Amino acid sequence: MPPVTTMSPRHFLTLMDLSAAELRNLLQRATALKQAHYQGVIQEPLKNKVLGMIFEKSSTRTRVSFEAAMTQFGGGAIFLSPRDTQLGRGEPVEDTARVLSRMVDVVMIRTFEQETLQRFAACSRVPVINALTDKFHPCQLLADLQTFFELRGDIKGRTVAWIGDGNNMCHSYINAARLCEFHLRIATPPGYGPDPDLVNSAAGFVALVDGPLDAAADADLVVTDVWASMGQEHESHDRVRVFSPYQVDSSVMARAKGDALFMHCLPAHRGEEVTAKVIDGPQSAVWDEAENRLHAQKALLEFLVTPSANPR
Repeated sequence: MPPVTTMSPRHFLTLMDLSAAELRNLLQRATALKQAHYQGVIQEPLKNKVLGMIFEKSSTRTRVSFEAAMTQFGGGAIFLSPRDTQLGRGEPVEDTARVLSRMVDVVMIRTFEQETLQRFAACSRVPVINALTDKFHPCQLLADLQTFFELRGDIKGRTVAWIGDGNNMCHSYINAARLCEFHLRIATPPGYGPDPDLVNSAAGFVALVDGPLDAAADADLVVTDVWASMGQEHESHDRVRVFSPYQVDSSVMARAKGDALFMHCLPAHRGEEVTAKVIDGPQSAVWDEAENRLHAQKALLEFLVTPSANPR
């Protein structure tokens, strides 16, 4: 007989699944795990645990960081694509969740619809992690926030400029602004703004502004993303035309504070959303940001799978 589940698992479908205090504790833990890793300390809180990784969208950083995290924590990870599973042959998401969650200890999903993730989580016995949907990318925000805290200190009260598409990253920055109490200025082309309901939910922390220079004025952090996300490739030509005035270049960074950081979740298209001079320049934190996917996700996995390790 399968073990009886006495309480519902803790999921991470958006940043708002954490309290402000939990988020800060998780970021501190991520930095501590990073330091321990560099010191050669072996930590295996997930020894013999298994992560199921469902990918309906391609990935480099997400797959490698989660697999490496589980290996370093003493566990293992199983990669599952639509070609490898019955999901690709029409099995209901709910049925896959019921079966898979009896065999693994945690599941991460990288998919298109947020609803798919929610349907899976509703039927799962184990924690489910959003590794990216069209609406949110919360794991990336953990890495971004960790990077800012490490390089510039507390982000509370600071100003962040989001420039480009009002996409899943923009949405997750809106949630981060609510939880961490920073000021987020968003500059997008007309018709490409973020979800108005999300903007309204963060009233007092989020402002929609006219253009990149307005967004970047005295900002502590400037962030952008590709102009055409996965699934929008057919729009690329039109988006290049519409988004060209929203490129992050030296003039945009010059409007920010002298010690402002630049971040991008990668992969980046130099010469489109950001110039090579900016992304490869001294204010760019993109490589620390990318590495911190590993450490932030280790902290998240530990938090969800062994909750006693993270008092709440």
